[in-house]
Amino acid sequence: MLKFFFMLLFMIPLCFLKKSYWMVQNLLFMMCFIFMINNNFMNFFMKLSVIFGCDMISYGLLLLSIWICALMIMASENIMFYKNYTMFFMFLLLMLLLFLYMTFSSLNLLLFYIFFESSLIPTLFLILGWGYQPERLQAGVYLLFYTLLASLPLLISIIYLYITSYTLEIMLLINNYDLDWLYLGLIFAFLVKMPMFLVHLWLPKAHVEAPVSGSMILAGVLLKLGGYGLLRVFYFIQLMGLKWNFYWISISLIGGVLISLNCLRQLDLKSLIAYSSVAHMGLVISGLMTMSYWGLCGAYTLMLAHGLCSSGLFCLANISYERLSSRSLLLNRGLLNFMPSLSLFWFLLCSCNMAAPPTLNLLGEISLLNSIVGWSWYTMISLSLLSFFSAAYSLFLYVYSQHGKMFSGVYSISNGNIREFLLLILHWLPLNLLIMKSDICLLWL
Repeated sequence: MLKFFFMLLFMIPLCFLKKSYWMVQNLLFMMCFIFMINNNFMNFFMKLSVIFGCDMISYGLLLLSIWICALMIMASENIMFYKNYTMFFMFLLLMLLLFLYMTFSSLNLLLFYIFFESSLIPTLFLILGWGYQPERLQAGVYLLFYTLLASLPLLISIIYLYITSYTLEIMLLINNYDLDWLYLGLIFAFLVKMPMFLVHLWLPKAHVEAPVSGSMILAGVLLKLGGYGLLRVFYFIQLMGLKWNFYWISISLIGGVLISLNCLRQLDLKSLIAYSSVAHMGLVISGLMTMSYWGLCGAYTLMLAHGLCSSGLFCLANISYERLSSRSLLLNRGLLNFMPSLSLFWFLLCSCNMAAPPTLNLLGEISLLNSIVGWSWYTMISLSLLSFFSAAYSLFLYVYSQHGKMFSGVYSISNGNIREFLLLILHWLPLNLLIMKSDICLLWL
């Protein structure tokens, strides 16, 4: 694992060279390729080095992080075109990737906590530095305080674990704790990061104010930090989970239905996609909390699928924003006439968002429905509503934006360019091809 760490460190000085924008992007794609051929498809920890190592959970999320960061550079061409602090932007992006890499491959709980919190700083700078509206300051404060306040109990819990068990190695911690405050302290930070309904208000604000790169990394990878953390800590707090998990399942499922209804009344493209992320993450939390085989595998699968799908939708919203200078659905109408070549991608990614076959989202949602219904039959009501409204708001997004009368201020036609098509294909293709190799998502336990 250290060799990839040094590859990333080597890329950081390249940010300060002139005209190195595409070189860094190509190096990240190359790193993705090397990372793919280095996989052994093992269930236990592999590639162990001093403080790093990865198993299948880490592996998928590490690959997703590198892939999304490479696509972020491709999506942010305007920053290079207008020379909007390009070098600083590249530096922040690579630092963020470095922190994410270290978070997902840490073998020690304290190191995981440090890098987990560190990834917040570059994200905050991305929102504050390249955001669109003056409200980005408020969004940054929301993001900072929600996540930092929730993670203070996590630090106290980690210190307690060290005092009682004399180790913080994730593989060596034993499943014999039965303290309610420890359980709450260990999982609350991750529930806020995912985010769970009731502690989700920072997410739509951050998404709406963030630049396209900020939205992509937030939806694609940073929300998955919460799911990854839960997968790791449930390894040694299963006993307490049996007692308390039904609270989180209930909140997530009811919250998912309410958020889906909220999606149907959104008029901001980015806000709608951001709220749909909260609904999907509610399903992931519920599946994780059942602590069944199907639940854990389905949660992991949906995290990977949602990372690619949501990131692609934010790219599409940004492409429309660059043409029309507005994210409002009242102005982004009749895009089938205005941008006919991009309509296909709107359709493909909206259908991925509603878990239509043959996407990876479908595999994840089937596994999660299986596990949650197996946990309790009463969840059928909220699950059926959640699935129905998930399809409803995805169709609403597609139909409302593509059909209808075009805004009178738009008097031309504006198709996408090759960079934008490539960007969208690189989101959509892995999402639909990975279902053909689904054993890496389902056979890692």
